[in-house]
Amino acid sequence: MDLDFQLTAKNKTPAAIQITAEQILAEAINYQDKKPIAPRHKIEDEQELKMYQERKRRQFETAIKGTKGTMGSWMHYATWEARQFEFARARSVFERALEIDYTHAPTWIKYLEMELKLKKMNFARNLFDRVVTYLPRWDVFWYKYIHLEEALNNIEGVRLICKRWMEWEPNEAAWLTYAKFETRHKEIELARDVYEAFIRCHPKVDSYLRYAKWELKNNHEISKARNVYERTLKELEEDAYVQVYFCTFAQFEEKQGEFERARVLYKYALDNLPRSEANHLYRLFIGFEKKHGTKETIEEVIISKRRFYYEELSKSDPQDYDIWFDRIKLEEENGKKEAVREIYERAIGNIPLINEKKYWKRYIYLWINYALYEEIEAKDHKRAREVYNQCLKILSERPFSFSKIWILYATFEIRKKNLKKARSILGTAIGASPKEKIFKEYIKLELQLGNFSRCRILYQKYLEFTPENCQAFIGFAKLEMSLGEIERARSIFEIAVKQPLLDMPELLWKNYIDFEIETENYQNVRKLYKRLLEKTSHLKVWVSYAQFECSINEFQNARDIFQSVDIQMKNEEKREERALLLDSWLDFEMQFGDQTQQQFVKNKLPSKIPKQREIKNQEGEVEGFEDYWEYLFPDEVETKKNNKFLQAIQKWKEEKDKKIETEELD
Repeated sequence: MDLDFQLTAKNKTPAAIQITAEQILAEAINYQDKKPIAPRHKIEDEQELKMYQERKRRQFETAIKGTKGTMGSWMHYATWEARQFEFARARSVFERALEIDYTHAPTWIKYLEMELKLKKMNFARNLFDRVVTYLPRWDVFWYKYIHLEEALNNIEGVRLICKRWMEWEPNEAAWLTYAKFETRHKEIELARDVYEAFIRCHPKVDSYLRYAKWELKNNHEISKARNVYERTLKELEEDAYVQVYFCTFAQFEEKQGEFERARVLYKYALDNLPRSEANHLYRLFIGFEKKHGTKETIEEVIISKRRFYYEELSKSDPQDYDIWFDRIKLEEENGKKEAVREIYERAIGNIPLINEKKYWKRYIYLWINYALYEEIEAKDHKRAREVYNQCLKILSERPFSFSKIWILYATFEIRKKNLKKARSILGTAIGASPKEKIFKEYIKLELQLGNFSRCRILYQKYLEFTPENCQAFIGFAKLEMSLGEIERARSIFEIAVKQPLLDMPELLWKNYIDFEIETENYQNVRKLYKRLLEKTSHLKVWVSYAQFECSINEFQNARDIFQSVDIQMKNEEKREERALLLDSWLDFEMQFGDQTQQQFVKNKLPSKIPKQREIKNQEGEVEGFEDYWEYLFPDEVETKKNNKFLQAIQKWKEEKDKKIETEELD
């Protein structure tokens, strides 16, 4: 049967003392922390003691039978027996526990603590000997073993234990403990042997530094300490390149008054350590130079810092040639040739990874600067020649070349008065990688030497290489003109203007016309203008033609040209060009014509009307408006008026005819 209970509070008034939920929780936690106190068992006689001990032993035996792998039960059992002064039983329990798990270090520790409290030294020795045999990697047992024997003043025993321990090659602290032991007992040579074995076992910078510090602090052996520092760099090699080693070694030399040795160490370290790992070293070097250096040495420190900075940048990006240029400039200012050459060699060794000319431009300037340095600064012409040859050898393997390097090499040989070699270089350049600059420089050289036959040959090869090059034709023709070979020059110009493709035809025609003007062959000039106008009817050509006629006082011819062009442009409706033409015509008449002729041209001048037109995009949408000038010529106005009059007459005639037809129908 289910029973429902309804709980109701009889007194609903609030209590006098209110208790919060936090207080209830706090009291609950406090009660949990308090452990119940077991009742004390008071034993009255020996018989009752034996009964108690038998009962506890049965409990312990039962517990360890159920949990043989739980070493805590064994240790509780053994420590309880020890408190009962049953030490033989306690040893038995410890031995039984170790048979189950001899690797359990706390069991050994409890066992050893019991024997040491009982001052059973032989028992303790036997235990230590066993535990270090079973657990040789547990340093705590070795330390306790050594402490015991040293407390008993068994020095030889301690030494034997340490040697036995060192056979296992323990950590640094173990070796230092052994060395300190020998030092305490004034066995300096034995301690030194320990340190030697230590650095063989742990070949690290810290090990060598500890050895050197020991030699200096305990023995005051400066030479031996220095020997240890020097051995560090020799034996560890690259592993010794750390900031702490160089700082310690340099400070050691500074304390001994060996300032030059310290300075050399600082410089060597700054040249070989990464910048990110040598900030403290640099600060020490600055302080050292301020105390013991001169103005020159302090400047050298600043240079070293800058050199150090460039070295790090070049390592991070060896193809950044601007960094190499800055580094080379720094070394050149310092004035050491070998250092400069070393940097140049390292820089040119970083060949661009991509065979595209734009990536090689800065790189080639390294070679150029290197060669110029050897020639100008170092005065070593043989090395300069080797630099040029090596650079050209590298370029020969690439699909491109640089004319600048060929020209510089040739001019270098000219300065050395080796003309044959210079010609050979330029000839090789034309054969290997013909370029306009090389042709020009070679021709310039031969012109300076007065070897005109070579110049003709070079111009011929130049034009075979670039037949569209107007500058080459003009230069060739000017050469012949300077030599008085007028017909040869005219033939060159004729060949040039007949070329199907030219890079600057307007320049070529201008020079051809100027050539004929200089020779005063005006009929040829007129023929040239007519030939040119057949190819192009550009306004500038017409104006130039008129100006030519004006220059030879043929004013009427010039006026006829202006008039014919005006008619032509009017027919072709070229309004802007016609306006420019009339401006030029008016200038001509203002200078050489009379008032009638001037007024005639003025009457032709157009009026300018400002207008706007739409700007459309590719889709045909209007994007905006732009202003422009529309030219309205007087003759066009008259024509429009006449056209309007004729249209009105035509309209009147049509209306009249229509009216007559209507009347006839009616």
